[in-house]
Amino acid sequence: MDLYTIAFYLFAFITLGSASIVVFSKNILYSGFSLLFTFFGVAGLYVLLMADFIAITQLMIYVGGILVLVLFGIMLTTKVINVDMRSGTFQTLPAVLVVAALAGTLIGIFWTTDWRISPEAAGFEKTASKIGEMLLSSYLLPFEVASVVLLVALVGAAMIARREK
Repeated sequence: MDLYTIAFYLFAFITLGSASIVVFSKNILYSGFSLLFTFFGVAGLYVLLMADFIAITQLMIYVGGILVLVLFGIMLTTKVINVDMRSGTFQTLPAVLVVAALAGTLIGIFWTTDWRISPEAAGFEKTASKIGEMLLSSYLLPFEVASVVLLVALVGAAMIARREK
């Protein structure tokens, strides 16, 4: 077993183990912190797939932004309201049947597909440089239009949030 395989199994174990804690934990704070390790495990899998841009994006957006926001939201609002929430399981049998059908379909697709590696995929060229080159050359106009649309949405959201009632 080589180092690449060991790293893959390590990241897969971290991702699946912490994702199961997210799903099955009754404490929402433990679920939030386990989500941190799930995101790190997925970023590690992206690194192993040589998708460096997606791995850095995963770390910056999900771990750096969204997860920190969720954890602050959980920690700051736990004592604000006393709402009695039910955390039991509902409709377990239909959920198990749907998951079993989806898992069977995915496993069948996995085993019957003839996986081929293209000659371009075998290289070690970094994806971030290709994406940066394309964003600044052939896709410059759509990139700028998307940034203006996001800026308008951000300003609109700020105006709606500040509007006096």
